[in-house]
Amino acid sequence: MFALRLDRGTLVTQDAPEAVRDLFTWDDRSQSWRAPGWRYREIVEALRAAGLPFKDSAAAFEPLHLGYARDVTPYPHQTQALGAWKRAGRRGVVVLPTGAGKTLVAQLALRDTPRSALICVPTLDLLQQWYAGLTAAFPDTPVGLLGGGSHDETPLLVSTYDSAAIHAETLAGRYALQIFDEAHHLPSDFTRVIAEMGIAPYRLGLTATPKRSDGRERDLDRLIGPVVFQVAPEDLAGDTLADYRDVVIRVRLSELEQRRYDDLIRVRNDFLRLSGIKLGSLDGWKQFIMASGTPHGRRAMLAHREAKSLAYGTDGKLRVLEEVLANHPRERTLIFTDDNATVYRISREFLIPAITHQTPVKERVALLDRFRSGAYRILVTSRVLNEGVDVPEASVAVVLSGTATEREHIQRLGRILRRAEGKQAVLYEVITEGTSEERVSQQRRGQYPGSMSAREIADSYQDLNAG
Repeated sequence: MFALRLDRGTLVTQDAPEAVRDLFTWDDRSQSWRAPGWRYREIVEALRAAGLPFKDSAAAFEPLHLGYARDVTPYPHQTQALGAWKRAGRRGVVVLPTGAGKTLVAQLALRDTPRSALICVPTLDLLQQWYAGLTAAFPDTPVGLLGGGSHDETPLLVSTYDSAAIHAETLAGRYALQIFDEAHHLPSDFTRVIAEMGIAPYRLGLTATPKRSDGRERDLDRLIGPVVFQVAPEDLAGDTLADYRDVVIRVRLSELEQRRYDDLIRVRNDFLRLSGIKLGSLDGWKQFIMASGTPHGRRAMLAHREAKSLAYGTDGKLRVLEEVLANHPRERTLIFTDDNATVYRISREFLIPAITHQTPVKERVALLDRFRSGAYRILVTSRVLNEGVDVPEASVAVVLSGTATEREHIQRLGRILRRAEGKQAVLYEVITEGTSEERVSQQRRGQYPGSMSAREIADSYQDLNAG
């Protein structure tokens, strides 16, 4: 009889019948047939289709007894997402904007797939949020944690990506369902082993946007499954999410700043041209970094960084910020920048509390609590609040820099889309004309919907308030 076992994330058998031989590779060293863990479902289905009996020593799945405590009626899009995932064989990625209830979709998937489940999240903040949500939804089921000092072994386990990757070999055969929150993190070199070694036949990915700068979102098809359901923020605005408006504000460099910017870009581009380096790809950027070890390359890299700093931190943006804040005197507001230096400059000049990756955890929690309570009305941050933070009170976001990716834009928009009675959310993207910042924003959007100059801002507030 065909026997299948698991050896540190690898499926092993001594004799691979014709029906599954193409799924295995012969290993001379161990004198056995071997296959990666993720092929488990495909192998089992092929054996069953061929009517071949087999002994399965690989799977150590446990039943999961979930008494769902919440009497919650899902929104239509959540029911549709769950249905699409189940029709796809309980494999695939669900793309929902932040605030649209991805966690409830996961809880419904857990309820309808009552087998041991591993949930992976990218941050400790999300680890705690998921733990609190699951213990409230399933009070009679022990929920374990892996990461942040915890190392539980339970049929329902929430882990950080890093911890799950470290323990991927021991987790591989225990969980029938893998759920990946912020699933775009999974394809990285370090974390992908969770899915590659894991034999889970059922897999659910959750994300606001699966796109990655390195193009590896294509790997999600194999690691989790294809995108089975997708909805955009504008499709849910006014119903599941708050009504919102996305406004682009363009500012110009001063004449002196523009001349300096043009000179710096010329220095950089001359070096790139002579070196045959094109920055339009990840490989091109890696080549530029390697070349910066030479004197000419370092000069070009410093020019690139100074030009970027000029575009991101021009004084014109701070004048726009001052006007935006003055025209939203009561709304809870988040200000996003691309770098910590600008965060601290805004914090000093506007006397606004700041959160960066350097902010201690306890201080960060205290700042967010004060923001939620209304003690602080405005926070300025870099990228640390892009994901994994729930601040439903926020209704205004100002993005002063960091406009390059669609994912980052959607994440920041999601911070202000939690629905509340009478809430009108607005995201301002402040970009510098005549710089690469303008080009990448235009490339992401395809156009400039709602674009306006700084002089036109004041007129827009009357329209916003009337809406």
